[in-house]
Amino acid sequence: MCGILAIIGKGKNEKTAKTLSKRMSHRGPDESDMLITENGHILSHERLSIIDLHSGRQPIKGSKNAYVVHNGEIYNHQELRDTVLNHHTFRTKSDSEVIVHLYEEFGYDFCDKLDGDFAFVVINGDDYIAGRDPMGVKPMYYGLDERGRIYFASEMKPIADQCQTFSTFPPGHFYTQKTGFVKYYTPVYEDHTKALQELDLDLIRETLTEATRKRLMSDVPIGVLLSGGLDSSLTSSIASRLLSESGKKLHSFSIGLDENAPDAAAARKVAEFLGTEHHEIHFSIEQGIEILDKLIWHLETYDVTSVRASTPMYFLSKAIAEKGIKVVLSGEGADEIFGGYLYFRNAPSTEEFQKETIERVQKLFTADLLRADKSTMAHGLEARVPFLDKAFLEMSMQIKPEEKQPKTYEGIEKYILRKAFDTPEQPYLPKEVLWRQKEQFSDGVGYNWIDQLIEYCTMQVTDAQLEAAGEIFQYNTPTTKEAYYYRAIFHKYYPQLSAAQTVRKWIPKWQENQDPSGRANAAHLQADVEIAKANITA
Repeated sequence: MCGILAIIGKGKNEKTAKTLSKRMSHRGPDESDMLITENGHILSHERLSIIDLHSGRQPIKGSKNAYVVHNGEIYNHQELRDTVLNHHTFRTKSDSEVIVHLYEEFGYDFCDKLDGDFAFVVINGDDYIAGRDPMGVKPMYYGLDERGRIYFASEMKPIADQCQTFSTFPPGHFYTQKTGFVKYYTPVYEDHTKALQELDLDLIRETLTEATRKRLMSDVPIGVLLSGGLDSSLTSSIASRLLSESGKKLHSFSIGLDENAPDAAAARKVAEFLGTEHHEIHFSIEQGIEILDKLIWHLETYDVTSVRASTPMYFLSKAIAEKGIKVVLSGEGADEIFGGYLYFRNAPSTEEFQKETIERVQKLFTADLLRADKSTMAHGLEARVPFLDKAFLEMSMQIKPEEKQPKTYEGIEKYILRKAFDTPEQPYLPKEVLWRQKEQFSDGVGYNWIDQLIEYCTMQVTDAQLEAAGEIFQYNTPTTKEAYYYRAIFHKYYPQLSAAQTVRKWIPKWQENQDPSGRANAAHLQADVEIAKANITA
């Protein structure tokens, strides 16, 4: 939805603050505004207009002297206006405005009343509060400069060269000067022993449908990222049904190296089945390599998986934005919730399986959510993720883990999610898509993408450079030439140790091959063999 910057403390002039904020202008190409309070604090906002196109400019003032800047969407804003805030006078129709009124009504204790994806800062005189949504769908960083000023920003770009130290703002927390960080989101599922809920397929279907309905809230056109995999296909199918109730047609978008890419072919089949207005985008390996430098600047990470998968998403987002679409639904989160990655098949026990799903969900903000936000917002496009709806997440994470384990259902990952939408009378998807094996996005656009990317990076980094990697990159030292190449680009833009420490490398558990590609798992290799045998027989 936008980019926010807050500087708490006196001394930064308006010109400097505007320059820093404009480093995120890609996040909010529609308009920008800035407030310098009487106490010298600064709130800045780069806006992507989605809700209340005409009066939703930020910072937004509350009923008294408090102001808010907010990145994200508050899906229950109308409910809050009609209930706990019904005696407040609102200046706009923006969903963001409820935040400042909640602060005026409840003080610091209001974040758990918000249903949405958000990062915000409220300033009231010298008092302030900053908060981030439970999963970290919306990014935020914080830092401290040499004069003791505190910075909050949607990306590292405005603060990395201003702060002595900075870090990622933890999801599910708020921060005030009086309290420090407070964890307001403490779901039952964080205790792995509490996953005791019996399987209810109807509840899975109904809750995900409602999560998707919320995310269709918009005053601008909405599309879907349709990879042809299970997760994006389900959100596309649900959204298509919901929009058809009001006579609207869904725009779907897919990407691949060519029309024969695994994901592109499956997405075409889904789009035809659903009757969406489908757009298929292609990119070349040369184009992908060419934009790596700019991409890593946008992503603010050197994680191998994130860079691989963000490249096609970057091209796809550019094409979508050029068609005038500002919001898309995306399928992030399902693999973490339901143990959908192929390595989950190798979990040594049900307990370890459940612990891993919890950790993967908790760390989503370091990888898939970072990719989903920054790849899209590089072009002023907002991605919404129904699978990480709070109600759906909390329900599905408490289902007994043996119901999720692939070995319970002859090795089929995400079986219960597939089964919940296996409705023969009114099918959501073609059978061959509903039961298609997992492809990671970076693989599904075409296997040559990863293979040739690795080959290119190998040619750019010498053996001597890799051997000396520990001298240059003492923290999180890269161990492959591909990882070294990405790290070198990242270091060029973000040389601070604090920047390197915001990145968490993802390595799949319980398999010998540590490459994060899904194809490194034996289950994928076996599936390839079986498909090849079937083709020979045919």
